[in-house]
Amino acid sequence: MSEKSVGLIELSSIAAGFAVADSMLKAGNVRLYLSRSICSGKYMVLVAGDASAVESAVAAGAAAANGCLIDRFVISSIHPDVLTALGRTTVAVPEGALGVLESFNVATLIRAADAAAKSAAVQLLDVRLAMALGGKAFFTMTGDVASVQTAVAAGRAVIAGAGMLVNAVVIPRPHPDVYREII
Repeated sequence: MSEKSVGLIELSSIAAGFAVADSMLKAGNVRLYLSRSICSGKYMVLVAGDASAVESAVAAGAAAANGCLIDRFVISSIHPDVLTALGRTTVAVPEGALGVLESFNVATLIRAADAAAKSAAVQLLDVRLAMALGGKAFFTMTGDVASVQTAVAAGRAVIAGAGMLVNAVVIPRPHPDVYREII
């Protein structure tokens, strides 16, 4: 992805999700990255583009949400590992400690993944958004123990600050079978 800015809207209604996606795409020159229903009857729309276009798209989408807005964000310079982990098509090589952060919502989790990736030398392995998770979301990362601890602390601060933290763990030397279950 060449775009550096992303914007997301998370909604409590699937029907509103389609209307919001349409409004967002018509409001700015953005690319639709994800638009789908997610667990417990919610919907998410993620767009990418230049910062001003993404800002316009998110503002238009929020205005079209018709009382169904759960959360929204714009990240002007998202860490590239976040979107790579979202759309991972190849297995990343897990080495070192394992960090896992879990959130009650999608938007906060993506902001936390960005903060974690920017805070330390870690590799995001996977970002899972609300499918078969009861509406929750989580991401995993690997790196040396100190880096994973730093990244988990940064992500945890974002999620806890929003009141959406489910759990956060660092496993210094995970058994190889644990990694196999993640990716």
